[in-house]
Amino acid sequence: MKSVNFVVLGDQEIAAQFGKKGTATDMTMYDKKELGAIRTYTAPNGFPEKVQPLLQTINLAEYVVFYVNKLDKFVGEQIIALDMLKKKHGVISHTYDVDENMLNTMIKNTVLENYIRTTPDKIKEELDKFEQISKDGAARIVIDHCFDVKGVGTVILGKVEQGKIKQYDNLKLLPAGIDVMIKSIQMHDDPVDEAVSPGRVGLAVKGVTPDQVSRGDIICVPSTEQVSTEIEIDFVKSPFYKGEIAQNQMCLVNIGLQIKAAKFASISPLKLTLDKPVVYNKGDICVILKPESQTIRLLGSGSIR
Repeated sequence: MKSVNFVVLGDQEIAAQFGKKGTATDMTMYDKKELGAIRTYTAPNGFPEKVQPLLQTINLAEYVVFYVNKLDKFVGEQIIALDMLKKKHGVISHTYDVDENMLNTMIKNTVLENYIRTTPDKIKEELDKFEQISKDGAARIVIDHCFDVKGVGTVILGKVEQGKIKQYDNLKLLPAGIDVMIKSIQMHDDPVDEAVSPGRVGLAVKGVTPDQVSRGDIICVPSTEQVSTEIEIDFVKSPFYKGEIAQNQMCLVNIGLQIKAAKFASISPLKLTLDKPVVYNKGDICVILKPESQTIRLLGSGSIR
């Protein structure tokens, strides 16, 4: 079964029009099986109170639905996040009371300039044209939720970011380094024997308990993955972040769905020391956050060296 994953930004209420509500925490998922594919729409409902779910939901998606119903600093934050994470494909629409010229100014010179522009009533029609984007390679699943189910044991929800997984596969949970066996796989509540990228899956697993699993952890065939508490990035500071950065200053780091506390070990080159290990591949995008900032909370970003 094919899979297509969207993040729904701006007016998140629109997501309920596209699919049936599923998992709901600080991110809410809606999905629907149609046009020969499972289409999942994830809204970061923990945002704008917290900026972390915004980055995590964007990282889960291949495509963006941006339905703007007002222009404020949080719209600006969403535009900056999409641009930092290089999300090049999506649909942008707005309500009639939004100033289109102002919106155009806000998205100028960002990835959003190339999004499909449409009226609110035509959003779904445009979304239906987006096709599955698969990524080949060694199996890699990114985890967004994990819990215990009576009679089943540990259940993990996530996305097959790369490759293919099969029932009874033996994989590794990183960064913990724990051996995990997949007992069963579900997609859209149906049991399946295997799942390919970029499918959303529910996995019953053996070898790990929910308290050993965090959002952003990876289940994989270890290949190019690196696990470390120190990273160096090709850093570009956001022109909208007015604060200074200094050695030993604290921040949060976002890589994929992982959010870790860190401090600046050096500024040039930009090196970070994290309080807990992070899993990454060379070239992954790292976003640096200052959740306590009263203005923009996204300090800057860069690819990991």
